[in-house]
Amino acid sequence: MPALPIRLRSLTAALVLGSSLTVPANANAAAPTPGHRPAVPASACALPGKTGWTDEGHATDPVQFQPSTGTRRVLTLFVDFPDARATEPTDEYAAQLAPAADWMRTASYGRSRLSLTSLHRWIRMPAESHTYGFERGLTFETHEKYVRDAIESADPYADFSRYDMVYVVPTRAASAISFSPTYLYDPHTPGVTADGTRLKWGVTFGQDLWRWGHKVVAHETGHTFGLPDLYSFTGPTHQYVGGWDVMGNIAGHAPQYLGWHTWKLGWTRDAQVACLDASGHRAVRLTPVERPGGTKIAVLRTGETTAYVAESRRREGIDRGACSAGVLIYKVDSATPTGEGPIRVVNGKPSETPPAGCTALDLAAHTSGQIFTDPDSGARIEVLAGGDAGDVVRLRMP
Repeated sequence: MPALPIRLRSLTAALVLGSSLTVPANANAAAPTPGHRPAVPASACALPGKTGWTDEGHATDPVQFQPSTGTRRVLTLFVDFPDARATEPTDEYAAQLAPAADWMRTASYGRSRLSLTSLHRWIRMPAESHTYGFERGLTFETHEKYVRDAIESADPYADFSRYDMVYVVPTRAASAISFSPTYLYDPHTPGVTADGTRLKWGVTFGQDLWRWGHKVVAHETGHTFGLPDLYSFTGPTHQYVGGWDVMGNIAGHAPQYLGWHTWKLGWTRDAQVACLDASGHRAVRLTPVERPGGTKIAVLRTGETTAYVAESRRREGIDRGACSAGVLIYKVDSATPTGEGPIRVVNGKPSETPPAGCTALDLAAHTSGQIFTDPDSGARIEVLAGGDAGDVVRLRMP
């Protein structure tokens, strides 16, 4: 679900990507030669944020968003309502969230950790569930009131100065609390304060928690780190990235964060990023993003706010259910707002019919011998080889 912006924005979408083609298997039989471009720092391929909100810009606003590395201390509150009273213990609810800690640690290569603490009692909200606006179109102000009511009602039982953020989980009886938006504070207002601490970040879960489980935790917490939504706010919901990255389809088959995201969040180091930002060519050996270590992404910068990225994906770890494996290629535009396609995956197998449970974009991974060329810039990514250890690609810029 989107992180609710302080100001509403209009949402439009368009989908235009380049072409993929297959070349003969022996076309790249020779060992890849080094690119004639001198090595450039990864920072030359980092894109600036342009939207003023969650986007793909590399320098995330440290005031609006919380740190994405280290340990985040989270207090989970369980709430019910005068019109929707809980009768069951809170243990089952906490169990829905618990796997998120291991999931986040694995996805971040151990660089981001969720320390989850649950206040195991039902907190009665002061208003009926249907008054909080979830069914009518939630505004920032109404959402903040919901967060404030939960924190103020729980304040006698918890010391909020010990936590970085809160999770608010409603009883299953509260059908009016239907979805799970992220709370990001407005630094220009008084906001929500308890125990001398301003509560800046939170996730208010809805009934979709029972459909997506701990992966909705990973998605919504990603917003507090500054990540945008990769699904479409208009048109076909998953037209941009399919089931790649939990910031797109939460229920997707390959939910590991894209390599671009792990770099933006500081989980991938600059030394693990290969960059080509001008004319020339460069061969890069990629280690799968599902594994720690090695070069994670090859970036071909095409403009002030645009780049193509190649990364290696395998059916293992978080992505063990992936519908395809190989080199995932996608376009990044840091000037494109959340929900409008700031990342768009290039489909390496556009003519294949996906099996049951998979979508066309889920088959997007390129394999050895395939070449992608951007028709606008002439930027080119060639897949030279692939195997258990990863993939070799060549970046070319005219």
